[in-house]
Amino acid sequence: MAEPETKNKTSSSIMPDWSQLLEELLHLISKLIENCFDVVHARSVCSSWRSSFPFPCSLIHTSCSLPKFDKFPLESDGLCTLKKVPLFLFRLRAPTTDAAEFLIGGIGRDESEDHMQLPSSIQCSVKVKIPGSVPTLMNMLDCQIFPLGHQYRIIGCNPISYRGVATLPLTKERGGGGFVVLLNCSQFLLVLTSAEMRWKQLENVPKYFCWSLVTFRGKFYANFLSKQIVVIDPYSLEVTLLLPSPQKPVNHLVPSGNDKLFLLEVTFPPIVGLDFDQLILRVSRLDEEAGKWVEISDLGDRVLFINELGNFSCSAKELPLDCGVSGNSILITHGGSDKLTLAYKYGVHTENAEDDLNCWRYSRENCVMKLNTSFPVIALRVER
Repeated sequence: MAEPETKNKTSSSIMPDWSQLLEELLHLISKLIENCFDVVHARSVCSSWRSSFPFPCSLIHTSCSLPKFDKFPLESDGLCTLKKVPLFLFRLRAPTTDAAEFLIGGIGRDESEDHMQLPSSIQCSVKVKIPGSVPTLMNMLDCQIFPLGHQYRIIGCNPISYRGVATLPLTKERGGGGFVVLLNCSQFLLVLTSAEMRWKQLENVPKYFCWSLVTFRGKFYANFLSKQIVVIDPYSLEVTLLLPSPQKPVNHLVPSGNDKLFLLEVTFPPIVGLDFDQLILRVSRLDEEAGKWVEISDLGDRVLFINELGNFSCSAKELPLDCGVSGNSILITHGGSDKLTLAYKYGVHTENAEDDLNCWRYSRENCVMKLNTSFPVIALRVER
């Protein structure tokens, strides 16, 4: 009877040495891995795995240098940098079963680590910088990570009233080549082309506060406090007014890739001390063929995020099940008088029988605490 016990003990104590896999097998494994963070984890196995798995391109910030703003009332020292930043949602390991914490922000490889002798575990870590706190190194093995696309940011300058940047490539087929960049400085838009490499103020746009600047199907779209939305051709820089205009002065543009462009209009009830739980939202989708906005009540499985890092959307299928946000909903992560926010849903019943149900209101399904809403990371805690 002792022999089987010895055999079981011996077999259980043998651990596979993954570093001894043949190079051909490593190549096959690398082809099967699609998630960029799984690649990072694979690189942490050993030095041979790290050399076989190149660092994911989706985690590397592509960037280019742009000239400073020398002819505008802006502050800048030397050159500034335009960066394409991957955007992710991190689900942290919950300290309790009553809440789950999430981070939304952009991350990338720290190029200064290339020449440093770091342990392999650093390949599975990310430095989190939340304003007002000490930067911490977070182990990615302890959390789930969900890609949410990317955003563009201007680094190394401090333009007055900066509210975002957008860029589009210029294809050679249309006589272009290179790129064009638009910078939202609230009261005016600056434009730069790779052919000229100098900033100039874009003409023929409304002289009002610009809420958001986005790209959709090869064109720029900008919406203003004047209840106007303009379309900007990246080649000719011609500005066209998009009709009909929004009914409300506070509105947001939210692209869903190149598939759909949403317009979110905000109604503020006449209440003193208004908080975000009193807002009424209406959502429309751009119908390019008909040249109009069509009000909708169903986003499908989409979730719209409205925040200071820029508006974006994603499929609820890409989010963790316990993130507190389901499909066909809207989450506003900035503003408000307190740290509490909730997802907006369509047709929410209120205690007032006279309230219109054909709109989007606070759903009160889950309470979301806004731990931080500033650049570069949004930190949220979902209370169950």
